[in-house]
Amino acid sequence: MRSGSARPRAGHRWTPLVAAALGGVVALTGTAWAGPAAVPPVEPQHLRVMTHNVYLGASLAPALAARTTPALLAAVATIYAEVRATDFTVRAEGLAGEIARESPDLVGLQEVTTWTTTGPGAGPSQDFLAILRQALDRRGLHYAVASVSPGTDVGPIPLAAPCASTTVGTCTLRLRDSDVVLVNERTPGLHWSAPRHGLYQARQTIPLPAPGVPPVELVHGWASVEAKHHGVSFRFVTTHLETEQFPAVQRAQATEFLAGPVAGPGTVIAVGDFNSAADGSTTDTYQLLTGRFRDAWTEASPGGPGLTCCRSADLNDPAAPLTSRIDLVLLDGAAAARDARVVGAEPFRASRPRYTSDHAGVAATVGWRRPAG
Repeated sequence: MRSGSARPRAGHRWTPLVAAALGGVVALTGTAWAGPAAVPPVEPQHLRVMTHNVYLGASLAPALAARTTPALLAAVATIYAEVRATDFTVRAEGLAGEIARESPDLVGLQEVTTWTTTGPGAGPSQDFLAILRQALDRRGLHYAVASVSPGTDVGPIPLAAPCASTTVGTCTLRLRDSDVVLVNERTPGLHWSAPRHGLYQARQTIPLPAPGVPPVELVHGWASVEAKHHGVSFRFVTTHLETEQFPAVQRAQATEFLAGPVAGPGTVIAVGDFNSAADGSTTDTYQLLTGRFRDAWTEASPGGPGLTCCRSADLNDPAAPLTSRIDLVLLDGAAAARDARVVGAEPFRASRPRYTSDHAGVAATVGWRRPAG
């Protein structure tokens, strides 16, 4: 079991029905935008944490609308074209910039996707985690990949275009999703160990219209590490729950979350895309979670609605507003929020992709409550 010790410091677009339909078919250019306000300095014994759903890179709606095999093949080609247009190699530079500005000690990421292509002329594969790590390295940032939880796996499926062959199935496309915990290797006094991950038993099963094709399960899970910061022990967990389109499954996953990776004594910092609006307008999962946890956003009282979801799927519409707060930093035990802020809500460049993700993220500074007496 791997462990690490730090050195001195130097949703929503995941449309489940479409993912199921996919499963059934056997540049760094642009004008930079001014950065956000400077991050307040963090006291040495405070901890900075961050969560961000990095977005798989395309709306899956074209596949949802397909009713025939040719239409579905065309939809897959459209989706892959959008993945290339929202190029994660470009977005990763913006995300790495966010991480550099916020300087989080622990990061929870969701929808860390691998798009794998095969076949002549099929176009490039994209491994989001590898691409982001390279972008961080270019900034001299040192983050360990501490824990990874694999999720939904769709494909391989035929990719009609781009492909140098007209034979269906010569080129293929596969999508794999994961949740990731990153730990800053240069945070003084921070040590981590015992990486774990798990999958929820509650899953949305979707029958497919094609004869003889089995239903598809949409898989979500969690990843965690045990950590100690200046003598205070805690668990850091990230997760991505099912969308509000399937509230019963989402609530069942939240129940598993509370009974599993965050259960037991001790302090927990839980971050992620919980897909439940904090104002109660979608599902009651937020209320279930905050029956156990304190919400860092409300505890720190930064003002403003803290909206994080969601931009247009093409990441190119500056008029598309964020409308809900579903990305959260949750605390219990000795952890106490000192501040919280939304990150990545503004465009990071003037051309597509304008935004790092269809979600904004949340960064929070956490202090430690000392026992009374």
